[in-house]
Amino acid sequence: SNMAEFCVRSVLVTGANRGLGLGLVQHFLRMPNLPQWIFAGCRDPKGQRAQELQNLASKHSNVVIIPLEVANPNSIKAAAAKVGEHLRGSGLNLLINNAGMAKPKSLDNETLEDMTQVYTTNTVGPLLMGQAFLPLLKKAAQGSPGSGLSCSKAAIVNMSSYAGSIQDMYVWDFGQVVSYRCSKAALNMLSKCQSLAYKEHGILCVALHPGWVQTDMGGGAGSFKPPLTVDDSVQGMLKVLSSISEKETGTFLDWEGKVVPW
Repeated sequence: SNMAEFCVRSVLVTGANRGLGLGLVQHFLRMPNLPQWIFAGCRDPKGQRAQELQNLASKHSNVVIIPLEVANPNSIKAAAAKVGEHLRGSGLNLLINNAGMAKPKSLDNETLEDMTQVYTTNTVGPLLMGQAFLPLLKKAAQGSPGSGLSCSKAAIVNMSSYAGSIQDMYVWDFGQVVSYRCSKAALNMLSKCQSLAYKEHGILCVALHPGWVQTDMGGGAGSFKPPLTVDDSVQGMLKVLSSISEKETGTFLDWEGKVVPW
């Protein structure tokens, strides 16, 4: 399998203090080829909700917690500078835009404030992250041999959702979550735009649906439990990331590597 050879020298995961973000950090720590740097972006590193991430960072010197609020351009700039300092002239191989939010509202209850907040975090955040980290991603691509694209070389992975598929309108009856759906449909377009704009720099860009996962955000109402555990989702996604190349840039894939309809 590609997993054995999969080697990412440096990776940044946003929203890394819980859910899928934390799961990704944990799994990168278990990889046969351990990344030299795992940058864990988190809004409130000193807070109660970052305790597990703090514990990991205290045990593993390659885990660096980066204060990062993806809805704040200044916070993003500061994070890029900090990551650059650690990398000391080498680039960032993999940017995983995982931080996201949802407000479980029906169409009738959507408001300007909620729609704007969700869109800012889920869509504008990944746009600004791509801009701020582009120099580091370019540097990684230049320092990597060969002309092909891969996640080991330089890549942006945008954590999307099947809920953003206009064609399928996944689980509409379970929840309209209109602002979330709109933000993810827009994120898919952003991923496509990034793939076209950044291809010449040797950077792969992909939108990834992690499955419907048992996290605080994936939730579940009452006795309902989403079908996937964080572990299964993350293992699947890493397998996908280990195997994709230029023909997958600009696509929308799920945690098993299947193409999700736009």
